Amino acid sequence: MRIYAVADIHGRPDRLAFIRRNILALKARVLVVAGDITGYIRPLPVIAQLNTMPVPVLAVRGNSDLSRVEALMAQYKNVSSLHLTEVTLGGVSFTGSSGTIPVPFRSRICFREKRVLDKMSLRVNPSSVVIAHPPPWGKLDRVMGKLHAGSRGLRQMILEKQPKVVICGHIHEDTGTGFINKTLVVNCSIGKSGQGVLIDYENDSLPDVNFV
Repeated sequence: MRIYAVADIHGRPDRLAFIRRNILALKARVLVVAGDITGYIRPLPVIAQLNTMPVPVLAVRGNSDLSRVEALMAQYKNVSSLHLTEVTLGGVSFTGSSGTIPVPFRSRICFREKRVLDKMSLRVNPSSVVIAHPPPWGKLDRVMGKLHAGSRGLRQMILEKQPKVVICGHIHEDTGTGFINKTLVVNCSIGKSGQGVLIDYENDSLPDVNFV
């Protein structure tokens, strides 16, 4: 399964354009969007454009996506919200949680973060691909190169469930890959100058990750 993952589109037409080009050029099978899909205004045209992508789109909301973005995604056949649900494509199980509340020196997925993550974790197994907007605390979450600003709750869920891959964004300046025990964490933010990440997932081996 070839996964093309991005985060932090923020509704920009130029980013949607290169995402479409890269899907075709890289022969991706699915597009994963790890939050901040839209801006705070006029989200409908962005979701409509995602619906026209040449592969299925799996997404979670970020802090710049209003709650009604969830309902907008439900209107389109080619865009699926992963919030507290599970989608299986090509034998790979995807699940996730929408939302992010930036607070000083950390992020929370929502105010009742533990309750939401407990619900999500029921769908997580060692072969899962988990999508959330913020990174887990302590991994690919450094603001200004030194201050950790990730989600402690997400980190705890990873330690308990050990999914195969966690895809995130939110912290624009700390893209990359790293591990929390056996879990591969990928910050695929395009918020600075990136164009996302290509992840070749095989059930019986370590995923191959290449930044676009």
